[in-house]
Amino acid sequence: MRTGARWLGSIAALGVVMAMVTTPIGPASAESNGGVRVMPLGDSITEGTQTPGGYRIGLWQRLADGGYAADFVGSQFNGPASLGDHDHEGHPGWRIDQIDANVVGWLNTYQPHSVLLQIGTNDILQNYNLSTAPDRLSALIDRITTTAPDAEVFVAQITPLGWGDGEAAVNSFNAAIPGIVQSKVNAGKNVHLVDMHSALTAADLEDGVHPTATGYDKMAAVWYGALRSVPGSVGTTGSNEIVGAQSGRCLEVTGVGTANGTDVQLWDCWGGSNQRWTYTADKQLMVYGNKCLDAYGQGTSNGTRVVIWDCNGLVNQRWNVNADGTITGVQSGLCLEPRALAPATARRSISGPAAADKPTSNGPDGNHCVPARWV
Repeated sequence: MRTGARWLGSIAALGVVMAMVTTPIGPASAESNGGVRVMPLGDSITEGTQTPGGYRIGLWQRLADGGYAADFVGSQFNGPASLGDHDHEGHPGWRIDQIDANVVGWLNTYQPHSVLLQIGTNDILQNYNLSTAPDRLSALIDRITTTAPDAEVFVAQITPLGWGDGEAAVNSFNAAIPGIVQSKVNAGKNVHLVDMHSALTAADLEDGVHPTATGYDKMAAVWYGALRSVPGSVGTTGSNEIVGAQSGRCLEVTGVGTANGTDVQLWDCWGGSNQRWTYTADKQLMVYGNKCLDAYGQGTSNGTRVVIWDCNGLVNQRWNVNADGTITGVQSGLCLEPRALAPATARRSISGPAAADKPTSNGPDGNHCVPARWV
């Protein structure tokens, strides 16, 4: 639903200083988009063994498409370009006790608002004191809620194993989790049960343990539903259309492009993800959940291109939404406007005083420094 508002006053454009690294595994580069901090926490299934990024790919895409600004956090980093934020706390081969031994430091460092916990598979695979595994899980949840009492903690029943004895152990472990979670809820803790096991079958496993890409996406759908069921766990949908007051058309990323340097333009409003913008606390205008509106090359002169780029916090990605409905660059002080250039070079630009030509048709031009609506 559209609500009346003004054209962005303070918006952030994506800068061009550094492209986001998308493939290495190692210490996190602390990607951040100013959204609600979410910590994916667990073992190789959180890390994404067999499909780097795992469920985090589909979860990120769903959050972005839904207009949520989520900031994945953790000391680990991996996944493909389609995963807009690569930070996580997934540790292949780790058991419950190993996560427990490290979780206080991680929570204090990254201060997540929501924790997505799935752990216990390696306790079964390593046959590690299985009779007391539920007790260890309960103690881990207590440690998380004590360290981060305001965090929303989502506890998943673990995914299936592809052979009889393994699956029997999974079912025994999972059967204890609802009672554990309920005991925390009864104690006033922000803990929530997630039925991840029933979302997958053995057919969704690549090697009898780790999900296929399809299996991971099924997990993503479950996590997304769980987060949306708890108000505030990933914030609220803050994305809106930016509508030119003169043209009545929306600011959009040209061609639904996602690459750094893709231009923006005015087009008939149709509600696509490339027309949904979130104005962050850092004065960024964010699209897709991980790209920012950017004054290209940190330019400050009239006619500088405006594009999308990986959010990096630089001043050329910050914008002011003014009381008169105009949008001006924090760095340049110039207005966001459409500029009538030759067809081959027409692009959205920032400019000083409004020019006489004010295009209102679909195409590469944006809007002059005149009021617009944020709806």
